[in-house]
Amino acid sequence: MVGPLTRAGTIAVNPMKNLLIKWAILTVSVILSAAVCQAANLNFSAKTENVGDIIQVFIGAAVLALVNGTLGRILKFMTIPFNCLTLGLVSLVINALMLMIVGALGFGFRVDGFLAAFFGSILISAINGILGGLLLPDGKDKKPD
Repeated sequence: MVGPLTRAGTIAVNPMKNLLIKWAILTVSVILSAAVCQAANLNFSAKTENVGDIIQVFIGAAVLALVNGTLGRILKFMTIPFNCLTLGLVSLVINALMLMIVGALGFGFRVDGFLAAFFGSILISAINGILGGLLLPDGKDKKPD
């Protein structure tokens, strides 16, 4: 059966749908890692009391992705020699700094202190990777059942 999302017996991946799924996964990752950091007495919190707060966290996740995709990439490129010397630890520090910058802007979550940003960014990456592996298509064309 050939429909709007299929092409010659394979399922075509809708890029807008994937973008929205990735955005939702990042938002859930921020909320879950904030909850874990709060349980560990680290100062990383996300406001989720009502729908307006959750929309703010969605906006914060979009800003985090934008900052990571622009400023984070530039900083990682500029620190390639240090990254090689430290076996990638500089990338973790840069991710923590990006989380601190976006947290300071006040888009639904707040990060106080480098340690909270460091562990929060590691948790966000881990949860994002796990949920992305479970919920996103693997990029290969799949045959319909």
